[in-house]
Amino acid sequence: MKKFQAQPGFVVQAFRFALDPNVTQEHALRSHCGAARAAYNWAVGWVEASWWQRRAEESYGVAEEQLTKWRPWSLPVLRKAFNETKHTDPRFAAWWEENSKEAYSTGLANASAAFDNYAKSKRGKRRGRAMGMPRFRSKRKARLSCRFTTGTIRVDTDGRHVTLPRLGTVRTHECTVKLLDRVQAATARILSATVRHERGRWFVSFQAEVKRDLERVARPDVAVGIDLGVKTLAVMADSTGEIRQVPNLGHYDTARRQLRRASRIVSRRQGPDRRTGRQPSKRWEKANAQRNKVHHRVANLRADALHKLTTSVAAEYGTVVVEDLNVAGMLRNRRLARRIADAGFGEIRRQLTYKTRRRHATRLVVADRWYPSSKTCSGCGAVKAKLPLHVRSYECDACGLVIDRDDNAALNLAALATACVTGTGVAGDQDTAPAVSKPRGADQKTRATRTRRETVTGRAGGATLPQQRQTEARDRTQAEPLTLW
Repeated sequence: MKKFQAQPGFVVQAFRFALDPNVTQEHALRSHCGAARAAYNWAVGWVEASWWQRRAEESYGVAEEQLTKWRPWSLPVLRKAFNETKHTDPRFAAWWEENSKEAYSTGLANASAAFDNYAKSKRGKRRGRAMGMPRFRSKRKARLSCRFTTGTIRVDTDGRHVTLPRLGTVRTHECTVKLLDRVQAATARILSATVRHERGRWFVSFQAEVKRDLERVARPDVAVGIDLGVKTLAVMADSTGEIRQVPNLGHYDTARRQLRRASRIVSRRQGPDRRTGRQPSKRWEKANAQRNKVHHRVANLRADALHKLTTSVAAEYGTVVVEDLNVAGMLRNRRLARRIADAGFGEIRRQLTYKTRRRHATRLVVADRWYPSSKTCSGCGAVKAKLPLHVRSYECDACGLVIDRDDNAALNLAALATACVTGTGVAGDQDTAPAVSKPRGADQKTRATRTRRETVTGRAGGATLPQQRQTEARDRTQAEPLTLW
């Protein structure tokens, strides 16, 4: 085997394989994941204990300089504190030696990241929705996951086994040759491994540093516009005028009858009751497993269809234009939420983002959210003031063009690629939009009232903090966290 040498052109990529553990190995996997959850809960309780103590002392009028010190949540501090208490803590003293140290490190690292996200969100330094305080993870609902960064982590030479710390050699359901060949050719180096239980099966994901070869596309000079929908999953129109439609198979709707039958059987069994402490019966567990099997099959079919669609698009066209859809807002429509979730609009956008980044000759252009692709005539460029959703055919009042609504939108998206300014719309750049003029001169909807975040902070959601507050936030350390109440 050749010696690996990191060179320019290497990227970090994940390789996931389904595991086939025996009974002993599955028990060890669940033990490691449970240890990670226990360490996470311990870290959350250890950090928040000082917060609650300070709050109680403040209620009794204790002076500021005499209050209990804040406990930091950085990973080195959590590791040191956990190692000092695991020998005497009755929650860990009897069994902590049964698992790898990486299991506890996984939980502590997750807790540290959770507190960091909460602190950044509280100070307005984190994009997205507001993050709350970290909460304890339930044994019944927590996702089984554990990450290994040190120790023996390798893909065996037979191509059907992997070796992990403390777990030993575990057989895989599928061949691991796609990673094994790269490791043996010294074009990949394994960095870490993560085991996770998903959809009734155990998976291992290897994070590896891989040499990325130049992947060429079939038609680098052709741009394609993709208009997503419910009845038809995707309408693709390229710059040459060719239009293709991808039907929506509706895997969930197809399986609804089978799911209703399985759910009816589950409801007739004696299930768990947390209020009375009643344990589920064996027949309920068996029926619930059968129902979950149907859900897992639907999810696998959907994922397979979306991967085939996005892979074929990224491998054929040099420029891919998609819409910036507000999927979260669309899911609030109770009439279309089920079909939109089954279509996977957000997953298509996510897959196209990283798959186009892999190919140096392919770029991803994200159209502005308010770009009227459906209201604009693909022939003359005239824009209609209104176009109700039930009108499925576009009739231009200026040039008389009659075309399908989705086909017209896809053609406009394909034409949008030529309107992009150099440097915008590159692969993976979801925050930049092509520089195109808005038909009505508006970049966003008019907002009559201030949002809750503006009312509290006194500034817009994307505005920067004043210089004085920036300095205070920069000087504030984890040893002196923000005010929580």
